[in-house]
Amino acid sequence: MDERIARIEKYNLWGAKTFDFGFKREEYTEKIVDFIGNRLIKVLVGQRRSGKSYILRQVGKQLIDNGVKPENTLFINREFADLDFLRTYKDLDELIKSYKKELKPKGKVYIFIDEVQIIEQWEKVVNSYSQDYSDSYEIFITGSNSKMLSGDLATLLSGRYVSFEVFPYSYSEYLRITGQDKGKQSYMAYMDGGGLPELFMLQKQELKRNYISAIKDTVLLRDIIQRNNIRDPKLLEDIFVFLVNNASNLISISSIVKYFKGQGRRVSYDAISNYIGYIEDTFLIHRCDRYDIKGKDTLSGNAKFYMNDLAYKNYLYPGFGYGFGYLVENLIYLELCRAGFDVYVGVLRNKEVDFVAKKADRVIYIQSTYLLSDESTVEREYSALESIGDNFEKIVVSLDDATLPLRGGIRHLQAWNLKEILR
Repeated sequence: MDERIARIEKYNLWGAKTFDFGFKREEYTEKIVDFIGNRLIKVLVGQRRSGKSYILRQVGKQLIDNGVKPENTLFINREFADLDFLRTYKDLDELIKSYKKELKPKGKVYIFIDEVQIIEQWEKVVNSYSQDYSDSYEIFITGSNSKMLSGDLATLLSGRYVSFEVFPYSYSEYLRITGQDKGKQSYMAYMDGGGLPELFMLQKQELKRNYISAIKDTVLLRDIIQRNNIRDPKLLEDIFVFLVNNASNLISISSIVKYFKGQGRRVSYDAISNYIGYIEDTFLIHRCDRYDIKGKDTLSGNAKFYMNDLAYKNYLYPGFGYGFGYLVENLIYLELCRAGFDVYVGVLRNKEVDFVAKKADRVIYIQSTYLLSDESTVEREYSALESIGDNFEKIVVSLDDATLPLRGGIRHLQAWNLKEILR
C-alpha cells in the first residue's frame, strides 16, 4: 500500500472500523445533506474547534448509512501531523489519485478536506475535481478563515460552492447535551459557560480555562501572526482582549486608538483596523455594523463587536466589570446569525435599536435587556421600537420570569424561547 494511503487509512471510514462521530448536529448536517447530489462545493467555515470536523464525519456517515460504499469516501484532515507531507495542491492531487488507485472506488467519490486553507493553492484541485465530467466527485471542505473564499478565489469558484458557517453549540444544543430543561436556570448556566464542543468533555474549571486559552493562542499565533507577518503580537492580543471586554458596546477604530494611546502605546489607525480585520477573519469576533432604519442603508464609523463564544469572557477575562445585559445581547446576536439572518445595529434619529435582523423579505427589530425590572426600563426598551413606523416584527427579549402582554404590536419574549420564532 502507498505510504500516504497507509497514513490516512486510520482516519477514514473504510472497512469495519468504528469512529467517534460526536454529538449529532442535525441543524448543520440536514442543511448540508439537502445540497448533496450536485457539483457544488460544500464549504464549512467557522473558528477553530467549533465542531466542523465532527460535522464532516457525520455527513460522511449519513452517506454510508444511505448506501454509499465506505471506500467511496475520502477524509483528509490537514491538521493531523500524519499529513504534514500535504503541503501544496500538487501533493493533494497525488494523494487523491493514489487513493483511487489503491481502493478502486466505483461511481461517485465523496472527498472531505478539513482545514483546507493550510494546503497551498488548494483551490486548483478542489475546483478541478468538482467540475470533472469524466469522473464524478462531490467535494466538502472546511476552513477557519473567512478570507478563504474572497477575492480571486471567489471568482475562481464563482457559482460553484455553497457555504455554511459553523458556530459553537447553541442553547438548544446545550440542553440536549446536558439534559436540562428549557428555562431561565439553564439559560443562565449556558450564559455562564461556553458553547465550544470540547468544553463539555472537561470537568474542572482550570482545565476549561487552559483549553480556551490554548484555542486563543493557537488562533492568534498560527492563523494570524504567522500568516500575516504581524509586527506587534502583543498589540494584537491586547486588541482581542479589548474587543472581548467591550463586546456589545458601540465603539470605533478611533476610540480604540485613543484608548491605547492613553496607555502610552504607539499605535496607528491603520494598524488597529488591520488587526481587528485579522481577528474577524478567524471568526473569534463578529462586527455588527449600524443600519439607518429610515434611510435603509448601512452606516460607516461606529460598530458593535460580539464574541463568537462567551467562553472567552467567562474563562479568560472574568474580572472586567460586565453586566448580564451585555451577555444576553451577545447570545441573541449569535442566535440570529445561526438562524441565517443578516444582523445590524439599528439607528433611528436619536434612538438605537439593538438589532435589525434581515433574511429574505423578513425583518425583525429586537431590543435586548437583562430584566425589565422597572417602568423606566420598560419605557426605554419599548419606546425605541415604538418609534419605528413600519409594520415589521418588533420584539423585546429579556430574562424575566414572566412575559409582558402585547403592547402596540410589540411582543415580549423570554430569551430561551427566541429560537422558536426565528424558524
